[in-house]
Amino acid sequence: MTDLLIASIFSENLALAYFLGICTFLAVSERVDTAVGLGLAIIAVQTITVPVNALILNGALVDGAWAWAGLPDVDLSFLRLVAFIGVIAAIVQVLEMTLDRYFPRLYIALGSFLPLITVNCAVLGGSLFMAERQYTVPESLVYGFGSGVGWALAIIAFAAIRERLRYSDMPAGVQGLASAFLVTGLMSLGFAAFARVPL
Repeated sequence: MTDLLIASIFSENLALAYFLGICTFLAVSERVDTAVGLGLAIIAVQTITVPVNALILNGALVDGAWAWAGLPDVDLSFLRLVAFIGVIAAIVQVLEMTLDRYFPRLYIALGSFLPLITVNCAVLGGSLFMAERQYTVPESLVYGFGSGVGWALAIIAFAAIRERLRYSDMPAGVQGLASAFLVTGLMSLGFAAFARVPL
């Protein structure tokens, strides 16, 4: 389980190894405080949705899941994408209401990007990787938490670098989005180096 946790944070980082959730990654990474808020939201969503989707997949959708009801040949796995998106949408809605009620400044800072967590490909990617790799529910919990922490770590580090670059003397051609792409590529190389580290 420790290997799975470390791999999901570093060598299989959803943002820097698979480039999932890059649209939000680039858009919300101009300030560290906003990046921290979004990172915490992604950790919460991933930690809840990946194991819940594992329960739904293994308990109701895979071939033979309905054998207890006398329907051993029913295979509803073709509905997994719809089920995963439904669970993610419900969890994000609860998170949005919670932030609006208890953390209004963070809710305003995240703005339209908070509801977009529902369609963030990193969040859906975590559940799809779980299904493809056939993780058990405890493994799904570890993987969901680790993938959320990895994505949050990446966006917080990226936001810190971008804040620092704002005060640097860079040529006009690499300012703004160009520097963001360069830094993302360099961070990706750094995180890829963790794949060679023996666990």
